Amino acid sequence: MAQIPKLDNAPLNLKYMREQSQKELINILKNIRGRKCLVIDPKLSGSISLIIQTAVLLKELEVELRHLSAETIQTDCSKVVFLVRSQLSLMKYISSQVHNDTSKGLQREYYLYFVPCRAVACEKILEEENVHDLLGIGEYQLYSVPLDEDVLSFELDLSLKECLVDGDMSSLWHIAKAIHKLEFSSGVIPNVRAKGNASVRVADILNRMQAEEPVSSSDMVVPEINTVILLDREVDMVTPMCTQLTYEGIIDEFLRINDGSVEVDPSIMDVKQEGKKMKVPLNSSDKLFKEIRDLHFEVVVQILREKVTSMKQDYNEVTSNTQTLSEIKNFVKKMHSLPEVTRHINLAKHLMTFTSKPLFRGLLDMEQTIVETESFDICLDYIEEMMHKQEPLVSVLRLLILFSITNSGLPKENFDYMRNELLQSYGFEHMATLKNLEKAGLFKKQETKGNWPRVKRALQLVIEHSDTANPNDIDYVFSGYAPLSIRLVQHAIRSGWRPIEETLKLLPGPHSETKRGPFSSSASFDNFQGAETNVDKVADGRRSLVLVIFIGGVTFAEISALRFLSSREGMAYDFIVGTTKMVSGHSLTEPFVGKMEDL
Repeated sequence: MAQIPKLDNAPLNLKYMREQSQKELINILKNIRGRKCLVIDPKLSGSISLIIQTAVLLKELEVELRHLSAETIQTDCSKVVFLVRSQLSLMKYISSQVHNDTSKGLQREYYLYFVPCRAVACEKILEEENVHDLLGIGEYQLYSVPLDEDVLSFELDLSLKECLVDGDMSSLWHIAKAIHKLEFSSGVIPNVRAKGNASVRVADILNRMQAEEPVSSSDMVVPEINTVILLDREVDMVTPMCTQLTYEGIIDEFLRINDGSVEVDPSIMDVKQEGKKMKVPLNSSDKLFKEIRDLHFEVVVQILREKVTSMKQDYNEVTSNTQTLSEIKNFVKKMHSLPEVTRHINLAKHLMTFTSKPLFRGLLDMEQTIVETESFDICLDYIEEMMHKQEPLVSVLRLLILFSITNSGLPKENFDYMRNELLQSYGFEHMATLKNLEKAGLFKKQETKGNWPRVKRALQLVIEHSDTANPNDIDYVFSGYAPLSIRLVQHAIRSGWRPIEETLKLLPGPHSETKRGPFSSSASFDNFQGAETNVDKVADGRRSLVLVIFIGGVTFAEISALRFLSSREGMAYDFIVGTTKMVSGHSLTEPFVGKMEDL
């Protein structure tokens, strides 16, 4: 299980939110007396591990832990508690388990808790399977999980595909509910700015929820969150398709960060351990990781080298027998950080086996060419060559999506040719994949001239002389490309949508601005580079908070860019990031990969 982040320095009281979620889960299990088997939906396992240590559940609450699957659950407990998402396929597993027990004459009590809420369609399946009346049904209202001090996840892995391909908008209600639930502890958020179809819908749902179940503002306490900015991933699909170059971003690109940790072979960490992979925690509880996570990877490598050199010098000085007791004590204190330094040296060394390859450098150059220039033929030739070399399908799709978005599609002859080449290279079962991408607008025929060059110029997305070592702009996270999504956030906090309205119209979906409650103000934001004198403050003097929500996923590089903005002189706000899931170009593309049975 992942290591629970401490959250002690969280600007919003995420620690309190987590404690409430812990209590709710513990109460659910306490109310079912005696030994019980807790059967968790595997997709929830990581989320639960970020809420409460599994050992607490097992030891204090007389719980056996199992994962729900098609296989029969082996337990001698007389009480079985299912904790699952509202997924239709999981209802079949639960029904099968109950039927299997009944056929063996086993007398058990069954409890089913939906996360975060009940679903009529799921209960209908349970009724059809004749098990509904055998289950005690409830809800565990876990709408968001704190991944770290400034990041909340709604754990909606498929929301982007569901919205763009399946026409399923149920995740939008979930997001609005999570925000509304947050408002009960932090106050009504006075300013809501939304860009994109899904975002504007969430803003509307949030307003309806406030009308139906009002958050009281009668005590006139200034709300902790000044503004929520809602952004559709569809508005900016360029950014996630580019390779992240921050330390945390590079780790996610190659090792996949899940629930605040990565799984690696023990040999990578210089640990002698047979077979089983080891989990390496990655959150702000690790002081060194907090210091370097948002820096460009090349800078991190240099910092780690310097730390090793410094430690060697300290060791040599201590062993020279000329040091005072006080100096020796300081050296011993420094040595407490050695495990963290060693951990990140090992990780960085492993990552360099990928980043030092010509293939990686070539891919970065091509991404840069696609984003910055209009070298049509060169880019398509490169993608075609990747297909012929049988590079991983998702890597090819990722670059193809990037090219299609920045060019507003491909001319018909190129579109048909690339489509046929992909099917020839990877199999005709991927007709379903292409169908999904076309429906989502990620791979399409070019009908009009694209807006990307105009958007790029208007928002200054490409920086010619990028300084990754001493950055003065957010472009360092992609070595010269400033993420479109974060540029939009900059404008939203500087002066709202109105000054960039013409540029916003070039991007997918509508935009909206809503004032809510007694503290809403059209002048809530000071100039981005200006002084803090006229900026709204929380009553006790803390900086105001901006909640930035990415519907469809956010990359670690984008979060790094927001942290960079928050640290800049003159910035009067801290950011909290809410996301349906953490993504990279790969994890965002994978759900669109179809199978033959999908046709």
